[in-house]
Amino acid sequence: MRLTILGGGGFRVPLVYGALLGDHAAGRVTHVTLYDLDAARLSTIARVLAEQGAGVPDAPAVTATTDLDEALRGADFVFSAIRVGGLEGRAADERIALAEGVLGQETVGAGGIAYGLRTVPVAVRIARRIAALAPDAWVINFTNPAGLVTEAMSRILGGRVVGICDSPVGLGRRVARVLGADPDEAWIDYVGLNHLGWLRGLRVGGRDQLPRLLADEEALGSFEEGKLFGPEWLRSLGAIPNEYLHYYYFNRETVRAYRSAARTRGAYLRDRQARFYEEAARPGTPALEAWRRTLADREATYMAANREAAGAGGRAGQDLESGGYEKVALALMRAVARDERATLILNVRNGSTLPGLDADAVIEVPCFVDANGAHPVAVAPLPDHAAGLVTAVKAVEREVLAAAESGSRAAAVKAFALHPLVDSVGVARRLLDGYVDAHPGLAYLRNA
Repeated sequence: MRLTILGGGGFRVPLVYGALLGDHAAGRVTHVTLYDLDAARLSTIARVLAEQGAGVPDAPAVTATTDLDEALRGADFVFSAIRVGGLEGRAADERIALAEGVLGQETVGAGGIAYGLRTVPVAVRIARRIAALAPDAWVINFTNPAGLVTEAMSRILGGRVVGICDSPVGLGRRVARVLGADPDEAWIDYVGLNHLGWLRGLRVGGRDQLPRLLADEEALGSFEEGKLFGPEWLRSLGAIPNEYLHYYYFNRETVRAYRSAARTRGAYLRDRQARFYEEAARPGTPALEAWRRTLADREATYMAANREAAGAGGRAGQDLESGGYEKVALALMRAVARDERATLILNVRNGSTLPGLDADAVIEVPCFVDANGAHPVAVAPLPDHAAGLVTAVKAVEREVLAAAESGSRAAAVKAFALHPLVDSVGVARRLLDGYVDAHPGLAYLRNA
């Protein structure tokens, strides 16, 4: 079975390859093609993978290419993890938004809109090449903003594109752990959009254990989300929000922390990962060791500004493990390729799952997965406060899609202005002007 990784020179690719190395069953991935526009980064990551696979007899073969069509031909699965504009683009997204006093995070608020506006046109072009060259391939999208990009690609590929994210996986694991439950044996009632969802229940043996956690002050404040949001707010919600909802519920505090930081998260990752690629490219340098050190640092500093705003302190040791998106990707591939039925939280078309959203809207919910793809499970309706936020953000996503398709400046301004974290049409216009000036990939909106 052949897997193509788009964004194959990306820093997190060794996580995916590491998961593949542990799969020895029949029907496993035997060949990985790395595709990236940056040949130097491709070469570095290929070195890391070679060191990972050394001594593993059945390690998947790895090839690398900068030719998209070559990468796609013959693919059974396509894993998309591209970053249009690179980490320099992310740093600019953050800087421009913060100058206007609004959030510039990669997937939330103004930064997420800017990232979507330059990523969707590229994702759509890729989807068209997949449809032409590998029409039977299944596409697993991790490219952010994951829900928005998955929805854009689904307009061409239908149900053969599925979005994944590690945030719900990590949340469910942490809640299960604090309850003393096995996350693999628990049913997680989770619903929303990508980076905008709520864990509303965790059932073990048919019994919901979440009320027990909400009633236990000490336990509720002992894990990542409890420290971020505080036990009192979690009990008020009657649910555990995805960590990204901290940007909504504590927006002023977060913006203040981001503005006072020495560097934004994007700038920090840009500089730290640039050092990794430079170091790992030197002859004789153990590339895998350099990658592991950089990964450990990345995980330890994740959402540091949010934790500072919440007074949550550093990350607990048990929360430093990667969220596990590579495990979700592998489980999804196994379920589809081998008809090994699995239940996973995924980004898929809504159908009739969530009232208030149309059938084509991509949502993030538990799904049953088999050889025919991912099928969303029926869920209870969201409470009004959550439903309002979901519909508002989905409306923003739709304006991003309209702007990317038509080149309409008016639609792009509307996307910024309608977002709950942008408080002025005037700010929305200035944001768009700033992003268009900063990103060549947004030139299509300059005179529209």
